[in-house]
Amino acid sequence: MTEQPLTAVQTRHPCPIPGKFVRLASRMLQDGDMPDADLVSRIAASTGLRPSEAARVIDDVVAFYAEPTEDFVRRRHDELQMCGLKNPAIFARISTELADRVVAAPELSLRQLRRIVYG
Repeated sequence: MTEQPLTAVQTRHPCPIPGKFVRLASRMLQDGDMPDADLVSRIAASTGLRPSEAARVIDDVVAFYAEPTEDFVRRRHDELQMCGLKNPAIFARISTELADRVVAAPELSLRQLRRIVYG
């Protein structure tokens, strides 16, 4: 399988399996962009975090939900495969998870999910 180049919002993190890496979304906002000041204040006040910590949490949440559908499918497939699940269970679960995301992806058939993972 060909290694895909990392995008600006992805980083490689070591995996418990030797020689493997996990791709995680890390930052969606462009350098210098700050989350909405009112949102930062609200999160800081409700959690007791410092504003800089609240801004970092917001960045992480936004980056998580900004992950493209194809990247999400590949990442979840890898994670669920490492947990020992087989493809029929994996694709059924991914299909359900896609529908439950805050901004739901379009409904994808099992064939479309397989094509995203395997090309």
